[in-house]
Formats: sequence, C-alpha cells, structure tokens
Amino acid sequence: MAARAARSSYRELARHLGAIGAVKREMTKGLPHDCPPASAAVLALLEKYGEMRISRISELMAIDMSVTSRHVAHLAERGWVERHRDPQDGRSRLLRITARGVRQVGLLAELTTETLESHLHDWTDEDIEQLNELLGRLRSSFGDGRTQLPERRTEEDAEPVVERP
Repeated sequence: MAARAARSSYRELARHLGAIGAVKREMTKGLPHDCPPASAAVLALLEKYGEMRISRISELMAIDMSVTSRHVAHLAERGWVERHRDPQDGRSRLLRITARGVRQVGLLAELTTETLESHLHDWTDEDIEQLNELLGRLRSSFGDGRTQLPERRTEEDAEPVVERP
C-alpha cells in the first residue's frame, strides 16, 4: 500500500489549484467572442454525450438552471443547439447539438489545442500524458460525473434495427 501524502503536499496542491484560474483565463483568450467558455462547455457536453435535458447539463456543470438556460439560449440563437420534445416526457425538452454546433466544437478544440501547444511547447509527450492521467484521477476522486458518463454512441455502434412483420 502506498504511503499517504504529507499534509504540506496537500497545501501545495491547494495553492496550485487556487491559481489554476490564471491558466483557464489564458486558455479562453483565444476563443471566439461569440462563444464564451461556459457556452463552449455546454456544446462540448452535447457533442460528446449526445442529447440531454437542461437539468442534466446543469448538474454536470455544477451551475444553476437559470445560468444554464442563458447559455442554452445563447447557443440556440446561433444555431448551435436545438430543443425538441422529450419522447418519454412531453413536458420536457431535450437539447441536441446541430451540425453547425459540431463544427463550432471542432473550431474550439483546434483553438484550445493551439493554445496548449504554444504554452507547453517544451513539454514532452510523457509530461503531457502524465498530467492527463493525474488530472483524470483528480476529477474521478472528486466524483466528476462527466468521467462516468458513457460515450456517445455513433450510428456505427448502434445495434441493427430488425423490422418485424
């Protein structure tokens, strides 16, 4: 069994996590002005996991429904998401990313990758892999629900439909 980290190590980690806001701010500088970070996060969730209710998005992002509603309205105005009735509960709406939204996610991913490459150009692949692994473990340790959602099924993954006479 591995030894538990020293209390001073937890303090140092807390200091680094507290300063991560500066990294996040730098990451968002390169994003288009019409797609703020929270809106980009909503798009990314819908693109990765498929359609879902706004309440689930609020839960995954750990933000209030009214805030999520504003982000969704912003995305819908730009044609990046659409709302439709939930077939299981006609009173509810499901959100779905549109083809324009998928293209926007691609653009955002490219811009984010370019920002990371420019700031971490002197890191090795092993450094990046280690950071990815440790950040994944950190999220999992804190119960990040996004690490537990199933990946979105594509048409190729879907089971064949058998029509019955």
